[in-house]
Amino acid sequence: MSARTRGAGALVALVALFTAGYLAPYLLPTVVGRLPAGLGVTPAQAGLVGSVLLLGSSTAGFALAARGDRTGPRPAARAGLLAMAVGYGAAATTTSVPLVVAGVVLGGLGSGTATAVAVAGIAGEHDPHRASTLGLLSVSATAGALYLTLPHLGGGHAGPLLAIAGAAALVWPVTHRLPGAARTVRGAAATSRGPLPYRRTGAVLAGSILCWSLAQNALWGVSGRIGLTQAGLSEVTVGAVFATALGAGLLGVTAAGALGSRLGRAVPIGVGTVVIAGCVLLSSAAGGLASFATGEVLWNAVYPVVLSYLLGMAASLDPHGRWAVTVGSASSLGTACGPVAGSLLSARFGYPGMGLVLCSLLLLVAAPMAAVARRAAGRPLVPGSIRRRGGAPAAVLAGKGAAASLVPQVGAPEQPVAAIPVGAGRRRASRSTFGLARPSDRG
Repeated sequence: MSARTRGAGALVALVALFTAGYLAPYLLPTVVGRLPAGLGVTPAQAGLVGSVLLLGSSTAGFALAARGDRTGPRPAARAGLLAMAVGYGAAATTTSVPLVVAGVVLGGLGSGTATAVAVAGIAGEHDPHRASTLGLLSVSATAGALYLTLPHLGGGHAGPLLAIAGAAALVWPVTHRLPGAARTVRGAAATSRGPLPYRRTGAVLAGSILCWSLAQNALWGVSGRIGLTQAGLSEVTVGAVFATALGAGLLGVTAAGALGSRLGRAVPIGVGTVVIAGCVLLSSAAGGLASFATGEVLWNAVYPVVLSYLLGMAASLDPHGRWAVTVGSASSLGTACGPVAGSLLSARFGYPGMGLVLCSLLLLVAAPMAAVARRAAGRPLVPGSIRRRGGAPAAVLAGKGAAASLVPQVGAPEQPVAAIPVGAGRRRASRSTFGLARPSDRG
């Protein structure tokens, strides 16, 4: 899956696959919020079910990060979509708690597989930041439309789960645009033997984004309950707030795509995380519609902006997509721990106390993520970045389109350099720099 996927058709397939894989985390508040009414479980147990779903997603991502080169993108994507359709569909049609848990675990594995294929393909695009921005735009628009629609289709847990299963079925036809054949054993071995670049930087990024995702999804997983119980809003009003918030996310992602690399990565990531921490504090202490809507809308406007830069930075660390999948899976692991962490913290300290803890965690991880962004700034957010020392000027030329055919693209193999022995004798010194002897030397 680390092979570069080219063409508009492949990009459409990757964006659609990204949308299907990320839809479950985006719909997490309504999934967790509807489980108590549909299954008769406690809010803490509902949060645990949501965590199990996302834990399956992160497990699949880590597995494919290690063995992705042995599987073709198309078979892996179709396997993930099939697991999503079967797992979420089965969970939606039963009220048995064990069967629902088994279904969401299978669906979570499918979501993680689809996401891993998508982010690995996005890492191979000429501009991974632009590709990840398109994916976030698509999933934000889809989730926003569902938040407006689901409250009018009845209660219970079936609605959101069927929506995720239906999204997987709709994405299936476009997977024919992905590469189908798995690599040969020799080719896969050659790729896996390649050194993983930026190991320390990638490890810090993965650990930081795990905590970053945990803090935000701890609140996201209980946001529905905050709106219903603490702010005293109806389900229709809460759904409208979430839809508006995701609409603001669309504007944020559009702004991030237009901004590109003008401010680098450190400023959007560091400052954006600080703003998110303030929004988390405001939303968790909301006592009415104004404060709840302000916190949720501003938060969701900034969140995808920071996430797009994080995903783009992870993709830029390795054109084969290994860091992109690993960082994405670490994010899914943090997302998986979020709902149960939010449920436990809110039960122990109340919603405002939970928000204070999560705000502190976000402020702690803002500094290392910004530092990683500054350290990784040697690979700019432009197409055709050069994997050489001193390659930045050529990368800028590639981004402007000058002499594009003469500039090696991301992931292009290095040209072998033949060593030419230099002797002290006049006979050897007379040979040309291309290693060819004069006619008089051949006799």
